[in-house]
Amino acid sequence: MEENVKKQRESGKDFYEWVQALVCSVLVVVMLFTFVIRMIGVDGHSMVPTLQDGDRLLVLNSMLYDDYKYGDIVVLRKSSFLSEPIVKRVIATEGQTVDIDFSTGSVYVDGVLLKEDYINELTFTEEGTEFPLTVPEGSIFVMGDNRNHSNDSRDSRLGTVDSRYVIGKAVVLAFPGPDIVMGKRDYSRIGVIA
Repeated sequence: MEENVKKQRESGKDFYEWVQALVCSVLVVVMLFTFVIRMIGVDGHSMVPTLQDGDRLLVLNSMLYDDYKYGDIVVLRKSSFLSEPIVKRVIATEGQTVDIDFSTGSVYVDGVLLKEDYINELTFTEEGTEFPLTVPEGSIFVMGDNRNHSNDSRDSRLGTVDSRYVIGKAVVLAFPGPDIVMGKRDYSRIGVIA
């Protein structure tokens, strides 16, 4: 009888340790996805060819990363523009001057022509912002890679974006959406976002 009681205590102890490990694991995952990294989906075609509609991104929280620079892909939310988060590329940061020549489709930052091998097409669409434009302190200027099909900082409703509206920096393509041309998911795209 004493042996049965001992076995019941040991199995109860094992069960308690298993539940404790499970609860701790769940808490770690919740804390990780709340304060460190988030999973956010791309909605629309404004970042083609870099990102596709339906792509799922791991985004490093802005509390951990707020030193944005040219080329970073960021997720932001400005409810006066759109209620849903949008994904764009940083073109310029505070103090830099952006100028766009819409007749040639060229983008300049501080007088230097950007080499934009990541874009889908040159920038011909004006959206209401007057150029040249100097980015105010604490703000960034963002554009989509699919320039003529993107609502971005060229749109005066969005304009330059206060860094406080940035949710975070996209760091990993975790799950690809279907390609707009082929209609299939290209799993080879999974990985660090350049």
